[in-house]
Amino acid sequence: MNNSVQNLYAIASKRERLIIGLMSGTSMDGLDIALCLCTNSGSETEIKLLNFITIPYQDDFRADVKSIFSRRDADLEKVCLLNELIGIKHAELILEALTTWGINSNEIDIIASHGQTIFHAPKSLHGKKGYPNATLQIGDGDHIAVKTGIITIADFRQKHLAAGGEGAPLAVYGDYLVFSKKDEDRIMLNIGGIANFTFLPGSKDASKVFSTDVGPGNTLMDQFIQLHYPGIYYDKDALKAKSGNLSDNLLKALLNNEFFKIDFPKTTGPELFNLTYLQKAQEQSKTIDLANEDVLATLCHFSAHGIIEAIKRTVKSSSMPKIFMSGGGMHNPLLVTLLKAALPNATFSTTNELEINPDAKEAVLFALLANEALAGNPINFGDREGVPSVCMGKISLPN
Repeated sequence: MNNSVQNLYAIASKRERLIIGLMSGTSMDGLDIALCLCTNSGSETEIKLLNFITIPYQDDFRADVKSIFSRRDADLEKVCLLNELIGIKHAELILEALTTWGINSNEIDIIASHGQTIFHAPKSLHGKKGYPNATLQIGDGDHIAVKTGIITIADFRQKHLAAGGEGAPLAVYGDYLVFSKKDEDRIMLNIGGIANFTFLPGSKDASKVFSTDVGPGNTLMDQFIQLHYPGIYYDKDALKAKSGNLSDNLLKALLNNEFFKIDFPKTTGPELFNLTYLQKAQEQSKTIDLANEDVLATLCHFSAHGIIEAIKRTVKSSSMPKIFMSGGGMHNPLLVTLLKAALPNATFSTTNELEINPDAKEAVLFALLANEALAGNPINFGDREGVPSVCMGKISLPN
């Protein structure tokens, strides 16, 4: 038997596994690296976050990736080159984190790499007859495995697509295993570039669990800031948005899109919600001359509205579930204030209460997915479209 395959079998047979989960989101601020201790699998899964760090990307590397991100006219040679370079860079950052933590690479069982999404194309967005749902994450897993010497599981979203899903969101698979609680309805709300949530019924009935994108989280606000305020990547503490005023006309135009009428689960991305989308909405609403602060205030209301309406559609009673927040948007005080005002019966918290750093949650999710790929079996989520019962990830051996 190949030594790496034999090692893989031994790791899969263990009760506990040390897994590094990686996440690089649409903000491209850096690589989230979460060191997790995963015990057992399936309904008996336990996970402990041992270490977490976000290592910022250098400006030139970030600009390189942004040059092909979410572009229909992306340079194919650049895509090819960055597929390799991102894998190499992520491997270097993993080794840097391990050095910081004083951990030897041979102590790690598995790396779980999400890669870098550069284009997301569900049927609802591309609209091309005869073509399937599609998504593309680059940052080759073989480079990570070879450079670190650690078995790497990557490219998780393709199995989701192959089994009938849209490749996102994948949070439902980890959220159900780790965060479900008997007799307590929960919503795991992640506000990243795109806002999404997982609904976890207190019955723990997997057939009633689902995860869905609901609209923009930070992506439009961040894109607008980066265009108009060079050198600033986001509106820290919503200071600029809080100094502006809501434009009802612009908000109405922003909400005028078929995406908001599609049933759950559904996915979207910056391929739809981008500065071109904003410009068209401003032209439609005759708000081109709106002050930057007013645009930012309205974009914040836009993100809040998508989240609020989606939660109201999910919970058809006055008894609101407990909402656990994660992602960069939870640090936006204006956005959080809007959510709490519109959902007064809901209890808001963060995943800190569940012993998972909310900034680390997505990286932890991919560690969970890798653990299931090795030692678990598909959870039966029923026959609903968009939530296939699968284990995900492709395995890269270091030699």
